[in-house]
Amino acid sequence: MAPRQCQICNQAQSKYKCPSCYVLYCSLVCFKKHKESPCVKPPTSEAKTAVVLESPVEKPLIVHKSSLVLKKSQLEAIASSSEIRDALNDKALEDLIRRIDSSPNAENELEKAMADEAFHLFTEKVLSTINRKP
Repeated sequence: MAPRQCQICNQAQSKYKCPSCYVLYCSLVCFKKHKESPCVKPPTSEAKTAVVLESPVEKPLIVHKSSLVLKKSQLEAIASSSEIRDALNDKALEDLIRRIDSSPNAENELEKAMADEAFHLFTEKVLSTINRKP
């Protein structure tokens, strides 16, 4: 996927996207300029039929198959896992997860991240945790 241009200054390559409306921006200066006026997530036809969840960072997550949404018990198992919490203390892993989350093409970034051994092991820990029988 080709780099995309900042939609605020139209001069630099975008590195980030607004969590509310997904406008692409390149820097904190552009983000602040963007936030001078309120923004909202643009409506899409897919969003009307999809399940919408709110993440802790108030970034909407659109899930097209409700069977892919984790159950409360699975989320609690992840949150209470000391092994997962310890893994999240790794700065490189944290940066990798942030890069995936802020990418305009998160699925592509996720595929690339799976080649990273530490990230692959982390995802295996998460999957193992959510697949355990209570």
